[in-house]
Parts: sequence; structure tokens; C-alpha cells
Amino acid sequence: MRSFVLSPAAGKRLIGRAMASHPAIEAALESRTIVIIAGTTNGYVAEEILAKIGQFNGFSRDRFFRGITLPPWLPTDEDGMLHDMSGFPGDVVIVSGRWQKGKTILNVVNKLKEGDVIVKGANSLDLWAKRAAVLIGHPRGGTIGLALQAVVGRRVRLILPVGLEKRVYCDLDDLAARLNAPGAQGPRLLPVSGEVFSEIEAIELLTGAKAELVAAGGVSGAEGAVWLAVDGGVEEMAAAEELLAAVAAEPGFEL
Repeated sequence: MRSFVLSPAAGKRLIGRAMASHPAIEAALESRTIVIIAGTTNGYVAEEILAKIGQFNGFSRDRFFRGITLPPWLPTDEDGMLHDMSGFPGDVVIVSGRWQKGKTILNVVNKLKEGDVIVKGANSLDLWAKRAAVLIGHPRGGTIGLALQAVVGRRVRLILPVGLEKRVYCDLDDLAARLNAPGAQGPRLLPVSGEVFSEIEAIELLTGAKAELVAAGGVSGAEGAVWLAVDGGVEEMAAAEELLAAVAAEPGFEL
């Protein structure tokens, strides 16, 4: 066993690399539709998948989000997040291996069916129950509200890439009941049913090694960092060390 430290940005890169090798993504690239809903973690996912299919040119993570959390000393909206759609490029919609530039989930949600995949980021992670929840700022439920029409209505697969820095320790349903109650202020919270995919799942998918969260925190750019203890056979550990070294120096996300 060996311990590794990952910053949030390194974790996002790791998740992105693993998502490009996810069996459901690889299968859908052949003849189905993949919708990567805009978000900061999903920007890395989109980069890695588009690079894999040779269509990376023209994509940028710079404005690939609809709402983000910023430090209190930077300007935010009334709900404590920044919703700035200037320069928004659209979600990444890939149909039969071809990127449909400029499209969003709204353009394709009614056509999605079983075998298609929606990739949507999350804001809260119950690591032990392997559940995630999404903060809601839109009065009609935002993009997760659209996605669930296809997920629940037509069995479209939902994958939720989410970093370990977003872990919480309370029951997500209880948290949602309180945040969504009349009279509460700030964004709402929606627990969703889907496949949670964190750094832990990414390491196992790409190397076969097992990882667990053992500590967290840091300073000077390591704020939000996590310590992972990784265990496996000789070849698995060698692969894990190479993988984690490759993403360790990923620069932080900046607007």
C-alpha cells in the first residue's frame, strides 16, 4: 500500500481520463449518443473523450459551466454561486462518435433512449452510500431536471463524475428536505440516482488497484486535496504510481 495526495484539479483530470475508458462511454461512442453536461469536472471529461476520438480542436474548458461556486470575496449571485452564460459553448453532444458542436441537452433530450449516456457533474457526494446530489439554482430544475426525463422515462444511463472534495456526511435526502423547505434560502438540492464516479472508481478502472480516502486538506494550492491509500499487486501499483504521477501537477482551475 502507498499513499498519494491529489489536488481537486488533479482529481478532475484523473476522473476525466478514466471516463474516456469507461465501458459505457466506449460502447456509446460506436453508435449511440453521449451528452456531457457542462460543468468544471465535466470539462476534463469532455477534453479526454474528445481527444480520444480526435475531435479536441475547438473545445475549451474556460466557459464550460452554467453555475460555479466561488470564494466569498468574489462576486456571486444571490444563491452564492456565479451564473454567467457569456461565452457559453454549449454542452458536448456526441452522436455516433461525432461531436455536434453548439448543441445542448435541450436539443437532444427528447431523442435519447436506452443505450445513450448522460454525464452530469454533482455537488454533494455521500461516499459510503455511493450517492450524489446536485445543487439547483434554476426554477425548473436545471439540466438535471431535463436529464431525469430521459433517465427515468427511457432508461438512459446517467453517470455522475464527482470529486472526493465534495463529500458530505449527512443523509442526502435529509439535507435536501431541509434545503428545499419553504422559507429556506440559497440553492436547492436534488439527490439523484446514477453511477457515482470519483477518483476511487477512476483508479480502479485504469489500474485495477483499490483506493480509499484516508485524509484530506492542505494549503498553498492543496486546499481541498485528498490523501488516497492505494493497494494492489505489483503491476497494479506500478500502473497506479505512473497514472497518479501523470496527473499530480495539474494546474488549478481559474476563470
